[in-house]
Amino acid sequence: MIAVALRNLRHRPGGFVATFLSAFLGAALIMAFASLIDTASGVSAADGNESLVTTASVGGGWCLVIVAFAVTSTLTLAVRQRSEQIALLRRAGATGPQLRRMVVGEAVTVAVVASAVAVPVGWLLGRVLVSLLQDTGQVAETVGAAFGPIALGAGFGVTLAGSLAAGIATARRTSSASARRERPRLRRIGAGLMLLAGANCAVLTATLMDGKGIDAMQTAGQAGIWASIGLALLAPELLRLVTVVLGPLLRVLGVPGSLAVTGVHARTRSLASAVMPVLLFTGIATATVYMQGIEDRAAEGQIQPEYAQDIQTLNYVVVGMITLFVAIMLVNTLVAATAHRRREFAQQRLAGATRGQLLAMVSLEGVLITVTGVLGGLAASMFTILPFGSARAGQVWPDVSPVAFALIAAAAVALTGFATVQTTRRTVRGPAVSAVRA
Repeated sequence: MIAVALRNLRHRPGGFVATFLSAFLGAALIMAFASLIDTASGVSAADGNESLVTTASVGGGWCLVIVAFAVTSTLTLAVRQRSEQIALLRRAGATGPQLRRMVVGEAVTVAVVASAVAVPVGWLLGRVLVSLLQDTGQVAETVGAAFGPIALGAGFGVTLAGSLAAGIATARRTSSASARRERPRLRRIGAGLMLLAGANCAVLTATLMDGKGIDAMQTAGQAGIWASIGLALLAPELLRLVTVVLGPLLRVLGVPGSLAVTGVHARTRSLASAVMPVLLFTGIATATVYMQGIEDRAAEGQIQPEYAQDIQTLNYVVVGMITLFVAIMLVNTLVAATAHRRREFAQQRLAGATRGQLLAMVSLEGVLITVTGVLGGLAASMFTILPFGSARAGQVWPDVSPVAFALIAAAAVALTGFATVQTTRRTVRGPAVSAVRA
């Protein structure tokens, strides 16, 4: 089955683009942060050794969590889209272990290639990180950026290990019906654990870190990220809930609205893969931006510790890179999920639906996806904003402007709309009969 996996990669490269991009971007980010440790190895404490190591540890650690989550969800979507091929292999006599070896072999091969291609990008991003630390005075101008064995080992090792674990977890879906029934339970258990971790960090922020100044950021930032991941794992349930609430309003819009609501009910698990990056993007960006805004106002006129600048820079660098990664993954996931529906769109056209109705249907599906992700992200960000506002500003609901959240939500809407509508336009081109036969 390893030979089959390699032939799949050779003859169906388009089916692995989403997985490749996920692994590529993840490897580049991990290499960039890990390269700071290569740089720090020859730097004294006076020249910024501690700032380099702290940025590498915190930024790289959170990138690792987000990247592993993204690779797993993307690989799951890719395998789900190949259900017909897997069913055909089963009818031809392939066993569960053979199919699992095929899926894992594909994941590992893609990870190795993606990591190799990511080396120059990781090298460049590493230099950018060092330059940012120098511009803020945390690292001496004489320090030269290094890219060595730690960056390469972390990039290849983490990406390969993450893809291997994701491949094994995803391959379980091909084993038996019982494994598929167990998966929602395991997903919900994982979501519960992540939310508990977020709640624990939120409680620590509001109690133990109360009055500790900027140090409260350490637990407050973690609370929002854990909560974002936990709610992202509950994306199918959240999407169903939003569809139930908004469904009657969409049906009033006619055929496109009815098709959108019916499509979401029928394809909740697939569309939930698009909700995840929207939720992560909104949750992490909102939490970090408002946390830093609260800190800036609380610190006005006060003498801050020397490492305050380190934390501020780290916040913006980490949130910038992670949100950029998640934004790209959002477009990547939506394009992959929409392009896979070519036959479905063709069948609907043969049944009487026009191209305009299909575009409207997909747009309304995008509305449900975006609303679910944005509201879920807003809820996740509260795990950071409320306890940090209490600990740093003395009020549970801090005095903040909604403008930043509006901009973040608008970015999520724009990304979702662009990816879905443009991909649908390309997908519905040509005769419907040819698409059904493809």
